[in-house]
Amino acid sequence: MKMRRIMAFLLAGILMACCAGCSAPSKKEETPTTITVWHVYGGQTDSPLNDLIDQFNQTVGKEQGINVQVTSVSNTNTIRELVLAAANAEPGASELPDLFISYPKTVMALPDNSILVDYKDYFSEEELSAFLPAFVEEGTVDDRLVMLPVAKSTEIMFINQTIFDRFSQATGVTIEDLDTWEGLFKAAEIYAKWTDAQTPDIPGDAKSMFVHDYYFNYFQVGAQSLGENFFHGDDLAFGPAFRTAWEPLARAALQGGVWLKGGYATESIRTGDSIVSVASSAIILYYSDVVTYPDNTSEDITIISRPCPVFENGEKLVMQRGAGFCTVRSTPEREQAAVTFLKWLTEPEHNVEFVTRTGYMPVTRAAFENELPKAIEGLESAKYASLYQAYLDTQANYEFYVPPQLETYLGLETMLEDHVRAQLALGRRAYLEAGETGLEQIGAERFDAFREIMER
Repeated sequence: MKMRRIMAFLLAGILMACCAGCSAPSKKEETPTTITVWHVYGGQTDSPLNDLIDQFNQTVGKEQGINVQVTSVSNTNTIRELVLAAANAEPGASELPDLFISYPKTVMALPDNSILVDYKDYFSEEELSAFLPAFVEEGTVDDRLVMLPVAKSTEIMFINQTIFDRFSQATGVTIEDLDTWEGLFKAAEIYAKWTDAQTPDIPGDAKSMFVHDYYFNYFQVGAQSLGENFFHGDDLAFGPAFRTAWEPLARAALQGGVWLKGGYATESIRTGDSIVSVASSAIILYYSDVVTYPDNTSEDITIISRPCPVFENGEKLVMQRGAGFCTVRSTPEREQAAVTFLKWLTEPEHNVEFVTRTGYMPVTRAAFENELPKAIEGLESAKYASLYQAYLDTQANYEFYVPPQLETYLGLETMLEDHVRAQLALGRRAYLEAGETGLEQIGAERFDAFREIMER
């Protein structure tokens, strides 16, 4: 009887130990792998990406013992400075996070880009083939895929349809005329004359129809689409294709049809000083549905989007923009955790949910073809629905252009932007003095002056 009692106590103890083991949290739940992130999508307290990260942490992250922690939400310039300071071990610099948003210029400025994971080690060829090739190409530096695309932008034409319709009814110019650069700039000439004629007592007060945020992109993509390389080594080439792009722009600008002041396109669209723009698609966040005129009156407007214009004899080529995520080398566990999150974020359903809340494009073919059309149907904003339809049209009909990775790229871009605007503004003033008869000569003189400055 005594032996039976001892055996019963022992069995009960074993059973209690087993039950306690069953209810104990797993090792992953006790010590999840935490990865840190620096990104640019929204604010610290109001961010679409933060919302997606919470969703990941509560689902796949919880199942696999991964916790994604956002430690900085800023802009790309600030993150670039923080990354380079950390990589160069500057005094007081923060430690690099596991994941950070980057452009190629940041990676190229690193003292050693081998501190970044090569995603080819973590993604199979089949997985990478799901992405649009140009997006992967831009993230490849020294034959290593170090920036994974998660959201991309391109250049889109935005139109104040409310005012354009009035212009169209009065002149016969149609929105379809804007599909080519030649047609767009001709329309800008007509718009300048149309607006100037509305105030006959004030000569020379034509309004600009068109504003471009990035003339550097206009020329490099334009030249490439016309079969000419815009870059010659570390410098620029000013061949026949460049002249083809220059002439219609200059004609319209000299007559007042092109906005030449600084700032972004959103500013002149908001004040009604321009009604058509080509800009980064992501800037839709800043396009207002109201125009406020100089006399302080305002008007509700409708903004629509269309694919970027192309040259009549050129290929349908368009700039692709947007940063990618870099993963910093650390431990196999943390690297794998970062990649697990990125694979989840670029799954078509999650990726489209993310980009349609931020104004960007998805990054895979499946997202474009399967998820995005369904998402457009559910968008409440007509402005955003128009943008995403323009995205679909762009992806279906255009090739995405990948800029070269040159150390001189940023300097060339800044120089060209400044001098194109300055020379065309000088030409505008000369045209107002000389009149229509001086148009061709002034345009040629400004071209020669611009080219001489750029080739010094």
